[in-house]
Amino acid sequence: MTVTALIVAAGSGTRVGGELPKQYLPIAGKAVLAHAVDAMASHPGIEAVRVVIGDGQQKMAIEALGGRDVGELILGGEARQDSVRRGLEALAAHDAPDLVLIHDAARPFCPIDVIDRLLKALETNSAAVPALPAADTLMRGKGKHLGDAVDRTHLNRIQTPQAFHFQRILDAHRAKASENFTDDATLARAALVGVVRVEGDEALNKITLIGDFERAEERLRARLVSRVGMGFDVHAFAGEGPIMMGGIEVPHDKGLAGHSDADVVLHAITDALLGAAGEGDIGQHFPPSDPQWKGASSDRFLVYAAGLIRHRGGVIDHVDCTVICEAPKVGPHRDAMRSRISEILQLNPAQVSIKATTTERLGFAGRGEGVAAQAVATIRMSIE
Repeated sequence: MTVTALIVAAGSGTRVGGELPKQYLPIAGKAVLAHAVDAMASHPGIEAVRVVIGDGQQKMAIEALGGRDVGELILGGEARQDSVRRGLEALAAHDAPDLVLIHDAARPFCPIDVIDRLLKALETNSAAVPALPAADTLMRGKGKHLGDAVDRTHLNRIQTPQAFHFQRILDAHRAKASENFTDDATLARAALVGVVRVEGDEALNKITLIGDFERAEERLRARLVSRVGMGFDVHAFAGEGPIMMGGIEVPHDKGLAGHSDADVVLHAITDALLGAAGEGDIGQHFPPSDPQWKGASSDRFLVYAAGLIRHRGGVIDHVDCTVICEAPKVGPHRDAMRSRISEILQLNPAQVSIKATTTERLGFAGRGEGVAAQAVATIRMSIE
């Protein structure tokens, strides 16, 4: 049975505040939508993930997804029900799956075992939803006055993803297109499709208010582990100065030889970040044999390395770089370097350290033949 996850991300998310809809806001450096896609894509039983977005959200969605394979973005409608129906119609037009999981992007953390339970339920049922019992006391009321208590004995909190045999839910949406429903399970039941419940999970709670973002950040950061990476780079003097060092021009009578702009500080920090993330070294990602990097500004390399870490939900805590040379003197430019590096990495300057030392005139650096740099980066990232 082929399975597709259809993620609905067409809402405006106005209750969070700010200019961006909540599905494009970051949690631990990664957009809510990206978290939702990754959760679905990580399940071995899901062959494809498709995303429905709102009109005018194409650019935001592309940036948030960061190259993730979701096929062509599907344009939704005014209401959630319209968006789901358009998504289902798009799937029907291109290799319709046997089963579909309809999921809200605003529930970004879907555990694998919830998906397991849903797919298992579909072996003998037409539809299944995750649900949790209503644990809190429920009371009617308007304004500041409480009314009568509501018996919660048989009440459930319904979550997503909601799982269906594809043709059954598509037919139901077509039949009920003129009516309004709060979710797909309610629509399915109105179309006489039987729906069973499976155990849900608190991790599927919906991101609605700003406090939900704060709690999600705390939960994710608690799962991250510290990782350390080291980087080293060296360039020989050649030609005329100035030289690029730490993302700024440093006056010197000689330049540095290199395929790019030969910024030893940025190269060393880039390597340290890649190492901490387990992503190889700078030469693998930007080979000197590739002519497109000739003379390239090294801040591009650093932005790329930082992006890899944040794309995986990681956090950069600190970078420390030691410049090794007799000249030029680093001290007069230290603060400017820290400021520029923190700007590139989107960090506080206090998270960036630049130091300098000499080799007591020993070796190539001591003889004034070039400049070296050694860097250490500390990050936090999930090991999953």
